[in-house]
Amino acid sequence: MLEWGRELCGDLDAAERREWLCTNGIGGFASATVAGTLTRRYHGLLVAAQEPPLGRTLLVAKVEERAAYIGHATAFGTNRWAGGAVDPHGYREIEHWRLDGTTPVWTYAVADAQVEKRVWMEPGANTTYVRYHVGRARGPVSLELKVLVNYRDYHGTTHGDGWLMDVAPVRHGLRVTAFDGARPLLLLAEGAEARIAHTWHHNFDLARERERGLDAVDDHLHAGTFRAALESGGVLTLVLSAEAAPSLDGAEAWRRRERHEKRVVGAWKRARPEARRAPEWIGQLVLAADQFMVRRPLRDDPDGMSVIAGYHWFGDWGRDTMIALPGLALTTGRPLVARRILETFARFVDRGMLPNRFPDAGEAPEYNTADASLWYVEAIRAYLAATDDDGTLKTLFPVLEEIVRWHRAGTRYGIKEDPADGLLAAGEPDVQLTWMDAKVGEWVVTP
Repeated sequence: MLEWGRELCGDLDAAERREWLCTNGIGGFASATVAGTLTRRYHGLLVAAQEPPLGRTLLVAKVEERAAYIGHATAFGTNRWAGGAVDPHGYREIEHWRLDGTTPVWTYAVADAQVEKRVWMEPGANTTYVRYHVGRARGPVSLELKVLVNYRDYHGTTHGDGWLMDVAPVRHGLRVTAFDGARPLLLLAEGAEARIAHTWHHNFDLARERERGLDAVDDHLHAGTFRAALESGGVLTLVLSAEAAPSLDGAEAWRRRERHEKRVVGAWKRARPEARRAPEWIGQLVLAADQFMVRRPLRDDPDGMSVIAGYHWFGDWGRDTMIALPGLALTTGRPLVARRILETFARFVDRGMLPNRFPDAGEAPEYNTADASLWYVEAIRAYLAATDDDGTLKTLFPVLEEIVRWHRAGTRYGIKEDPADGLLAAGEPDVQLTWMDAKVGEWVVTP
């Protein structure tokens, strides 16, 4: 289990260098630092995949928590501001931080009371749960939760002056509509009082973006505040969702997350007898592998699957998917997922080429890759070796024939077999084709 105490959590620089990630299996995620600061434009409690697994949009940036208990007021959050200030200093109140599966768990000290917070996502839905549990207290702990929202592409930043979102009361909470036609965002909590705020918080400093030379100042809207008083043992679950009717039952939602992760680890243990003797950190890697495999539903195949090439900012890329597939899906005992990924990408093979990547905005796939199709052939070989699934091979064999035919005859970007030696040649001015695919303006660093 990954865990740290005050010696790390109380050191702001060290706590900011540790980042956590929760995913929902459709491309959406939640992520930030252990300290609670937002250091990337990609950090937030709900980055929703509007067109799974892409169309990722920051909807909820964070929750600013404050606890009041027998005369003590404690802030849990921490913010860096563009002027250089740090306020509040909630990282100093973290007694303990750990991962429970893929779920980050904080334990905060409020005088002699303890409040535990955990964050997870609903598998298959753009919904994040934030659960607060008072584990020890001599009296009620009053929680004040300010929810900061947004509605922007996750690659961008926001300057919110003049942006009026519609924040309306609904049963158990609030509904936020960023603009006409925007997907509604629900902020819900059973057993809490919800009040509309609509106040912009300006000039969050994004330290990692500043290091990258990018716009490093962001604004978020304080949409509303939830208040509740919890006795020792009391629980409050805040639901942040872009779905029409998310479940408000936090206990059952947590059980669903636990069941999902038990299935993932169980598949690995059934497929690999040696897994039962493996150290705990290997199981953690199996859960991490699951975070990269996502649904890519198609019009005629709702069970389509793909692989996110990396968090935070990558989508699904053909080369990365095929290289990673044996380790992500076969070694972990999930051949059905591997098969669905192979079948999904087969539908996008064009002129013998696998897509290099699928753009975030949903445009047509890009095919500027010299080797993704070759890695696809290798991934099918690995799948067949692991499963002896001749039926899937027969289904995919025409696609393999198409790949070979086009590479022999010649396809995009000068990719063609040299008849003299059977090797492939590739290259075209102004187009990057290899894994070293950096391009600055029109300069292709490695063609």
